[in-house]
Amino acid sequence: MGTTRNYQAAEKLLRRAARPGELVVGDRISPQWIDGGSRFWYGVHTGTGKRFMLADPAAGTRSPAFDHDRLAVALAAAAGAPVDAAALPFRSIVVAGNAIEFDAFGERWRCHLGEYTCARIEAPPVGNPLAVPSPDGKTAVSRRGHDLWAQSLPDGPEWALTTDGAPAYGYGTGPEALGNASLLRTFGIPHLPPTLAWSPDSTKVLTHRTDERDVRRTHLLDAAPAGGGAPELRGQRFAYPGDAVLPKAELLILDLATGTTVHARTAPLDMPLMSPIASRWAWWAEDSTAVYYLDRPRDRRTLSLHRLDATTGEVTTVLSESGATRVEPNQRGYEPPIVRVSGDDVLWYSQRDGWGHLYRYSLATGALHGQITSGAWAVRQILHVDPSARVVYFVASGLVQSDPYRRTICRIGLDGTGFTKLTDDGLDHVATVGEGFFVDSASAVDTPPVTTVRDWDGRVLVELERADVSKLAGLGWTPPERFCVKAADGVTDIYGVLYRPHGFDPAQRYPVVDTLYPGPQVNRVAPTFDAGGMGLDAEPLAALGFVVIAVDGRGTPGRSKAFHDTVLAAAGGLDDHVAALRQLAGTRPWMDLGRVAAFGHSGGGFATVRAMLDFPEVYTVGVAMAGSHDAPTFSLDFVEAYDGAGDPAAWARSSNLDLADRLSGRLLLIHGGLDDTVHPDQTLRLADRLIAAGKDFDLLIVPGAEHLFITSIPYVRARAWDFLVRHLLGIDPPAYRPSPVPIDPDLLSELFA
Repeated sequence: MGTTRNYQAAEKLLRRAARPGELVVGDRISPQWIDGGSRFWYGVHTGTGKRFMLADPAAGTRSPAFDHDRLAVALAAAAGAPVDAAALPFRSIVVAGNAIEFDAFGERWRCHLGEYTCARIEAPPVGNPLAVPSPDGKTAVSRRGHDLWAQSLPDGPEWALTTDGAPAYGYGTGPEALGNASLLRTFGIPHLPPTLAWSPDSTKVLTHRTDERDVRRTHLLDAAPAGGGAPELRGQRFAYPGDAVLPKAELLILDLATGTTVHARTAPLDMPLMSPIASRWAWWAEDSTAVYYLDRPRDRRTLSLHRLDATTGEVTTVLSESGATRVEPNQRGYEPPIVRVSGDDVLWYSQRDGWGHLYRYSLATGALHGQITSGAWAVRQILHVDPSARVVYFVASGLVQSDPYRRTICRIGLDGTGFTKLTDDGLDHVATVGEGFFVDSASAVDTPPVTTVRDWDGRVLVELERADVSKLAGLGWTPPERFCVKAADGVTDIYGVLYRPHGFDPAQRYPVVDTLYPGPQVNRVAPTFDAGGMGLDAEPLAALGFVVIAVDGRGTPGRSKAFHDTVLAAAGGLDDHVAALRQLAGTRPWMDLGRVAAFGHSGGGFATVRAMLDFPEVYTVGVAMAGSHDAPTFSLDFVEAYDGAGDPAAWARSSNLDLADRLSGRLLLIHGGLDDTVHPDQTLRLADRLIAAGKDFDLLIVPGAEHLFITSIPYVRARAWDFLVRHLLGIDPPAYRPSPVPIDPDLLSELFA
């Protein structure tokens, strides 16, 4: 345990999220639609390159998009350069009849798939990569300074759509609090594409003017700026809980056909963190005549749907719902609202009966027609509404008896009759909707995914891929164990995942690491086969010789409203984690509860420190990365959403600062010097209190690092591993440092999508 060999395995597992195909082949299928969405190609990461596949659901076929060996030979002959069929020098293709086009060796190529000949062709104009093209591909809109500009594609004239943009009062931008400026600078990207939505008919653009002129201004110090020189101060507008001023969004519609600007005839919307357009709280009607958007007051106890007339700017309220606590269009804060306007109907998500279900309202009058779904389970996503058949297809959780988090694809009539499970195998299902079908990935935490194409009756049309985990198993990895234990109340079932250490021997006793994330806006454990993400740290830690657990305690999303309403007031549900540890160890004597560490990032960093302060007899070691330790000086959106607006006493209860004198274990605090999501002063404030209390702790500030430590992950994680090996295993760590992790271009594209 804790040897160089363990570190080598941990490094490979750490790279898993950033290097698809290196350890698992065929687990990530992203369909690229062709022929109007009736067919698609996809790439399979193999670790060395990609193999390209073509699927025709109507014909029930799946085959290589081309002969990789023949194309490699043809391209090598045309380019005068060696080409490896297993590592083709391109990542994407354009299917053009019986030919494909791609970029390789700095040029554009077309390869005919009959005789397999490749020839150079003129590359299409690149255009502005930060522009947003219209659905018909004829126009694109981009940012220039604080204004928006349009251009006729591919390289036609440009013209200004707005001219009065100003600092902190510009067009098509979201709040600076979620602008990721530090991360963008890391990759040399000047800014994100403009925040806007094209009308389906490509004639209009929905956007907003963002007003942050009087929002609180905070600062970050770039101690080691690129190119050297003196430290630089970087300002950021970032509202705290209770601030009188927060970012506002002034909705407007730019009519490119008439050259007019239509302002919404309503007060600006509160925008504490995310743009209503980026979060898909605002969207176009199918006929391009109107925009629908959701809005709520600062206390979040009322949610309203409005209609914005695209010609007049008139705003009417379609319907509203109020409640005693938060009224949410989705328990998961970063997923789209579960609301759909279809014809004369509004499908509305509500938790009024204690569970998240669909209700049908009249679009014209706002009258309730009835409840569509019901039961002790929750709707997770609307996939497709068929207005002619009067049915809705959706994703639900809670229908699998063994695991309430697993997702099932379902169908039901808009009148609430004819409920049908389209997938009923007990696995977790993730669907991507195509034209008349959906791509379905079925898996579980211990079951690698099988990806198929199904029709809307649930029948499998064609199987695409079965994930191959042989290279993963070759590292010493074994499938994690899904468990169910009782929460601290002794009544409520809570679920989690346990990872056994590599080389597991039940006769030995192993230290335990609890990898924490308290929610409440996302889950710690995905019900699917974990490809990284929230599980980034669990598998590497198991490789080092630790038992690792991850738990979704009360307050995390995905269950009933009562379950979710138990949030940060319970300090992340850490009493549930302690209860889980004790129950698990009761039947697993190889878990050594005398050696338990907490480990977490962001909200998990907060929870790590809180675990050590509230339960020092349990958690004797902790690694807290980028922790949000002081709620009163953290994100207004997050704190007010879950601790309540106008409740400073609740904010104080969710702060670690006043409890710093309780620390008795070994703690490592890590923070990025340019973290503009959770500011480094969150950790430095805690360090100040720990020093005042005379406490020993370790502190690592990573100069220039942003919230995710993207360019310094190997160093940061190795320091964390060393700390756990030294203080849990009681040995000196090996002299080993992981190499930098090259970022996969596909992953980078997803990051800034």
